[in-house]
Amino acid sequence: MTDVRILRDEADLLRANDIFRTAMVGLPHLGPLEPGEVAELLEPGRTLGAFVDGVLVGTADSTGGELVLPGGTRVPHAAVTHIGVLPTHTRRGLLRALVTAQLVDARERGDVVATLRASEATIYERFGYGVASTATSWEVPTRRAHLRVEPSRAVRLVEPDLGLCARVCAAALGDRPGGIDRSPQWWAFARRRATGNAAHPGYLAVCGEPGSETGYVRYRPADTGAWFTAEQRTVVVEDLVSDAPETTAALIGFLLTLDLVDRFVFTALPTDTALPWLLTDHRAARLLSMRDETWLRVLDAPRALAGRRYRGTGAVTIEVVDDLLSGNSGRYRITADGAHPTVDDADLVVDAAALGSVLLGGVRWHQLADAGRVRALDPGALPVADDLFGWPRAPFAGFTF
Repeated sequence: MTDVRILRDEADLLRANDIFRTAMVGLPHLGPLEPGEVAELLEPGRTLGAFVDGVLVGTADSTGGELVLPGGTRVPHAAVTHIGVLPTHTRRGLLRALVTAQLVDARERGDVVATLRASEATIYERFGYGVASTATSWEVPTRRAHLRVEPSRAVRLVEPDLGLCARVCAAALGDRPGGIDRSPQWWAFARRRATGNAAHPGYLAVCGEPGSETGYVRYRPADTGAWFTAEQRTVVVEDLVSDAPETTAALIGFLLTLDLVDRFVFTALPTDTALPWLLTDHRAARLLSMRDETWLRVLDAPRALAGRRYRGTGAVTIEVVDDLLSGNSGRYRITADGAHPTVDDADLVVDAAALGSVLLGGVRWHQLADAGRVRALDPGALPVADDLFGWPRAPFAGFTF
């Protein structure tokens, strides 16, 4: 018999943590958890367990917070993670049971959307998640990289302090679509990763006066064993948080002053990053990769559509078909003035995953229509929807969880 329920007992939560790491196979080992420590890593009441004949064999959890919609409105959000089933119990419907129960629970809590980072790209569309943002990685060789303008803000090197980073992140969230706050549980995991990193704990540089920091960059050297003999001594920029373009330029300018570095790798920047344009030699910044970042699941379509702003002119009526959360199914008339339920005939028909992709403005309606993901009952509605849902800033969160 299969049973899915919320885990509250510490022994079950510790077992759930082990199950997830076993299911993922390749995660670094961070050491055993001390009694009571699991409470810092998992938000109470949000960890689900799947039991078969009374034995815990699968898990999924999330943390609560807020997500930024186009226009700056922040809505309740579930950051979904730690989904795994033991390899002895896969292909039995346990994942579906876990994810479905989690979606229902999150909606009942009042969360408007859920997001995750997908370990496999073929799993989560079936549950209504759609790719909503893209992250890019870049390399910058130091011999060619020079800022166009002298930075206007001072940067200082400080001892690694994740508490300081947490305060800066909270203040710098801003209005970029797709931004989410980092939960206390995320910072607890970050502390464990930093403590358990035998290669190098990394460095921290901040912009702004003590107590009034406006941004930071966390970076570390790669391949420290061959650092002094390597032809390409590489520094990995793991996390760059900024409240304004001036802060970003100052932090990048600081990095370019580091000695004994031949190459920087920026692991996660938005698709509309200004990095190449900050440099006198545009080609000094080379795009290494683009990858899906945010997978977004709309939990409450009326609130999600009404919460964001729209641009352009005209009107379009969309029909949402949601097989898992029936409360989302319906028709919505979209104009520059907002989104409202309607009984009018639909111009465009989408499923939940496609709606998740277009909600933040990073994916265009015509892209999904060309791929057969949107049914255009009125093809003339596609450019209207593109204009209404489009947004000047690319959606981006900037971190994994």
